[in-house]
Amino acid sequence: MLQAQDVSVTRGGRRVLSDVSLALQAGEVLGVLGPNGAGKSSLLGVLNGELAASSGEVLLDARPLANWPGRPRAQRLAVLPQSSSLNFGFSVEQVVRMGRMPHDTGMAADEQIVARVLRAVDAEHLSGRSYLQLSGGERQRVHLARVLAQLWPGADGQVLLLDEPTSMLDPLHQLSVLDAVRRFADQGASVLIILHDLNLAARYCDQLLLLGNGGVQASGTPAQVLQPEPLHRVFGVDVLVQPHPERGHPLIIAR
Repeated sequence: MLQAQDVSVTRGGRRVLSDVSLALQAGEVLGVLGPNGAGKSSLLGVLNGELAASSGEVLLDARPLANWPGRPRAQRLAVLPQSSSLNFGFSVEQVVRMGRMPHDTGMAADEQIVARVLRAVDAEHLSGRSYLQLSGGERQRVHLARVLAQLWPGADGQVLLLDEPTSMLDPLHQLSVLDAVRRFADQGASVLIILHDLNLAARYCDQLLLLGNGGVQASGTPAQVLQPEPLHRVFGVDVLVQPHPERGHPLIIAR
C-alpha cells in the first residue's frame, strides 16, 4: 500500500501543498480533483519519488519510498506523467515494451503482454506504426499501455499513478481508457488518477480527494465529495448534483 502522511511541498519559496494524507487501497481507484495550481501534479510527484516533500513522508508497504531500490520499486509502482514524449522513431510495440524493462520475463511473455495492453486501451490497430506518426491522443494511449505493461496484469501491492490520462482523448477513448484502468484496479492494484472531468470521476472512482488552496478540501466517496458547496468553494461554479438515471452515481450539471 502507498501512503502519504502529512505531506507538504514548497516550490520556489511558495507552499503548494500542506499536510496532505492519503492511503491507496488495493482494488480501488482514488481520484484527485482540483483547479489548476491546486497542487495535484506536485502531489503525484511526491508520491512517485520525483519530488521531495518539505515535510511528511511517503511509504510503500510501510517502508519509506526513498529506501526502495529502483528496480523493485519499478516492479511495484508505475507513473504516467501529464506529458510524455519521445523524439525517436520507435515502433508502437517498442515504446510499450519499455514498460517491461524492470522485469526478466523473456521476449515471448513480454510480446504477449504488449499485445494485451494495446488491446486493453483500444490501440491494437496502431501496432507496427512509428510513434512519431501518431496523433497526440494516440500517443497518450500508447504511453498508458506502456505503464500498464510495467505492472501487468495488476495485483495487490502494485500502484499505478496517472496524471490526466484522458486530457487529449475524444469522448469514446476517454471511456475506453478509463474502462481499462477500472479493470486493472479490479485485479487488485491500487490506482490514483488525476482528473478534471467531474462526471468521469464520479463514474470511475471509488474515492475522491478534492484539493484547493494547497490542501484537502474534501475526501470520501463520490457521493460525499461531489456536492454543490465544496465544488463551488473550490472551483467557483454553481452546480446541480443528481443521481445518474441509469448508474446511480452523482451527475454534475453546471447551472
